[in-house]
Amino acid sequence: MKLPVRTALAFAALALPGIARADTLQEAMALAYQTNPSLTGARSSLRATDEGVPIALAGGRPSISATADYQEFLVRSANSFAAPLRAANAGANISLPIYQGGRVRNSVKAAYARVLSGRAVLRSAEADVFTAIVSVYMDVLRDTAVVELNSRNVAVLSTNLEASRDRFEVGDLTRTDVAQSQARFLLAKGQLELARSQLDASLENYLRFVGIPANYLEQPPELQSLPLTADDALDISLDNNPQLEAAKAEVAAARFDIKVAGASRLPRLSAVASGTYNNYLGTLGNTVPGRIFQQEQTAATVGLSASIPLYQGGLPAAQVRRSQAVLGQTIEQEVFVERRIVADTRAAFSRYRATQTVIESSRAAVSANALALEGVRAESSVGNRNVLDILNAEQELLNSKVQLVTAQRDSYVAGFALLASMGRAEAKYLNLFGGVLFDPQQRTKGAEAENSDAAQAMPKQ
Repeated sequence: MKLPVRTALAFAALALPGIARADTLQEAMALAYQTNPSLTGARSSLRATDEGVPIALAGGRPSISATADYQEFLVRSANSFAAPLRAANAGANISLPIYQGGRVRNSVKAAYARVLSGRAVLRSAEADVFTAIVSVYMDVLRDTAVVELNSRNVAVLSTNLEASRDRFEVGDLTRTDVAQSQARFLLAKGQLELARSQLDASLENYLRFVGIPANYLEQPPELQSLPLTADDALDISLDNNPQLEAAKAEVAAARFDIKVAGASRLPRLSAVASGTYNNYLGTLGNTVPGRIFQQEQTAATVGLSASIPLYQGGLPAAQVRRSQAVLGQTIEQEVFVERRIVADTRAAFSRYRATQTVIESSRAAVSANALALEGVRAESSVGNRNVLDILNAEQELLNSKVQLVTAQRDSYVAGFALLASMGRAEAKYLNLFGGVLFDPQQRTKGAEAENSDAAQAMPKQ
């Protein structure tokens, strides 16, 4: 479904003339996608979360350790005639977990659930950054148009003031008329300075989010795939909103954490093997003449090692209760996020529809005020209107034009916020550029296949 956003029509008429090259909203988003620190930081955070998977998998894999040392016996016991002068030792130990009460399996599942949550958080970060960029981009367009409108108004009022003074000199107007013209001119100059300061603030915000100063900006394209009803928007949001997906994944991870905590009550079984090598470097028994001693020794053992917890001071029960409390917290957080999404989606849809109405009303008001100003000037030429009437008509026309460009900005921002709530304000939906987009699954694809094999080899861990 599509409901076009008609935001660029009046901007085109009010923009500065003679622009040969302009930046586009797509270019601004593409640059921010590559360089915005919020996004790059979120990607680093996801990479850190991804490492939880191999960390969890490591708990069910063999562990191998080796040791080596060299010793010099500086002082030997007087009763030890065969004691060596020096020795070199080496050893190796291997431990293979066989059964750990389900701790490893559930730790891996919890880690994957958190990876899914991290991916959804990254999607949400993308949507937040792009929504902010749309806002600052439209702010620059709006404030540029407002500055241009106020500049034109100051020029018109300056001309009016000069004309009033000339007519006062010939006795056609009173000093009051001149004072009124001068007051409006000075107020307009103040409004122009305020508009310029607002534009400066918008330009700084643009630089903060995009990373480069704003050039002359082109009008944005129409937003696509906006729903026709609030219920349609809500259905899409509940199915695709990344914040809700992250909350659901956190609930799943918390459920596995309870099983991990409960596994500490169960026995653990491992297969173990060890080997040692000792070499006395020809110094064993060298003080005992006529005796031959074996200067090298090797040994190897294999077996099973079982650990059966009998009493742990209440630690497992406390860990389970804590995990259950965290699960309750994550469930409530999921409910809270869902309610917030419902409220935000309906509010965004309502704002979008309201601003569409304001745009239509403002267009009509601009046309009506332009016609009224023309009529007031015509009536003033025959003496039926005074200077104040002309000034008021000019101000009304200016106000309606400012309201129009403001409504156009608000409509586009509200429409994009609605897309963000629906989970459609991400790089893969916006067709930013032809380059390769960041793939959050690339880091864990190999680990997923590896985990599948490991899960088959360790069915009870």
